[in-house]
Amino acid sequence: MDEISDTNDRGGTSEAPSFEAALPENGRTEQVSPLIRRRICPNGSPYTASGTCSYVVGRGEVAIIDPGPADESHVAALVDAIAGERLCAIVVTHTHRDHSPGARLLQARTGAPVVGCGPHVAARALGEGEARLDAGADRDHRPDRILSDGESLTGPGWTLVAVETPGHTMNHLAFALFEEAALFSGDHVMGWSTTIVAPPDGSMRAYMASLDKLRERDETVYWPGHGGPVRDPKRFVRGLAAHRRQRETSIRARLEAGDRNILAIVGTIYQGLSPTLIGAAALSVFAHLEDLVERGLVATDGAPRLDGTYEPLT
Repeated sequence: MDEISDTNDRGGTSEAPSFEAALPENGRTEQVSPLIRRRICPNGSPYTASGTCSYVVGRGEVAIIDPGPADESHVAALVDAIAGERLCAIVVTHTHRDHSPGARLLQARTGAPVVGCGPHVAARALGEGEARLDAGADRDHRPDRILSDGESLTGPGWTLVAVETPGHTMNHLAFALFEEAALFSGDHVMGWSTTIVAPPDGSMRAYMASLDKLRERDETVYWPGHGGPVRDPKRFVRGLAAHRRQRETSIRARLEAGDRNILAIVGTIYQGLSPTLIGAAALSVFAHLEDLVERGLVATDGAPRLDGTYEPLT
């Protein structure tokens, strides 16, 4: 959950990634590579593209990555897709309600263990008077096995290796499929949109560090949690990082111009944005401001707040 399209964003740069306009269809199972089948849940929205991508990895003995929301019909379709095969692991990238609740439904039907990310955890404690801002968190997720960075799952002809990528959520994992030089990137990197980072559950500093981490890897394709595959991922991730740096520059410029609150900044740098996405844009700007305050580049009275007042520091 919690992605926001930057199509109408005024903070872009020539280095920004080129997002795919065409989205894969939901509601059908498709063989997308020799080892990967994809089925997209019909939960499409401005925040989820055409829906959450669930992936079946392997043949005979398989893993399913991100069974999606608590959607009985989607889980039933995943069970049908692996008829005659054994599900040896239900793998979860992170605890948002469009990714992890389906794991509990799938486990009830198959008995397979739930593995991958740990329970939901925030990047920091709630500030005084601060409500939870990330309404999409699945706080009921309790996996049978938590995977740490570098730990693996194996089946006949396939190997999944956990890659810790905190930022969008602090428990976010990507999974490398060694045999196809592929990465299941969850919501950390997507081909259709940038990713929202919403404090206090997410952290912009951690998100940027995770982008840097992925730039050092050698996968040749990413299979994301929403949208189609990301080709040439090194270049794409470099563009995402450049885009975030440009966003930071735009925010600092608005502060220099006299904007003092998040809604004023959003109104300028996200001109033309759908009103339904303003809240998500505000959270993204908040994440940048929180990082800028931590780095001593922006001042605010007390701890950063969504409704706080901010000013530049020279």
